[in-house]
Amino acid sequence: MLQETNAVKDGIRAAHRRRRAALTPAQLEAAGAALAVHGEAWAGAVTGKHASIACVYLGVGHEPPTLPLINALHRSGHQVLLPVCEEGRELSWVFWTPETSFERSKYAPILEPTGHRHGPETAGAAAVLFIPATAVDLAGNRIGQGGGYYDKFLGHLATAGKEIPLAAVIYDDELLPAGRIPAEKFDRPVPAVLAPSGYRPLAGNA
Repeated sequence: MLQETNAVKDGIRAAHRRRRAALTPAQLEAAGAALAVHGEAWAGAVTGKHASIACVYLGVGHEPPTLPLINALHRSGHQVLLPVCEEGRELSWVFWTPETSFERSKYAPILEPTGHRHGPETAGAAAVLFIPATAVDLAGNRIGQGGGYYDKFLGHLATAGKEIPLAAVIYDDELLPAGRIPAEKFDRPVPAVLAPSGYRPLAGNA
């Protein structure tokens, strides 16, 4: 059963990566600009436009571009935390500023911020959380990059009783019908997605 579930997820992940690889620079730029507008608006609605902490991530390659969103949140006065992959599929977090530099991760095919690393308790104080995904279905089941870092991080938050408003960042055609993505016991459903067309709550979260 586990092998079948993994095979389904791998198939969806591979198909969506192929679609992403076909996106043009103009399409990526437009997607990034739209994500910034809608993501900043959602964060403002959650926080009452008060300065707060926002956990984001840096989209690389053909992932949904999040650097415009990071900049928009910073301009709005929010403190922006970006993740760093650690051993044991754990995440630490670095506060980002426009002067922050990036380096290639030792554990994942991403770029990570340099600087002082904070533990999950710092991220647990965030007001909003944007997480990566390659697909999400309408029931909230999510396919990530396959590393399991965010499932583990969300598990830590749940154990600590933290319920941070969060959205998985995807392209519009990556929101699938309910039931398309199989869920395992360690998978953490997401309550909403952020796509270039806007923020959308999922089943039971409207």
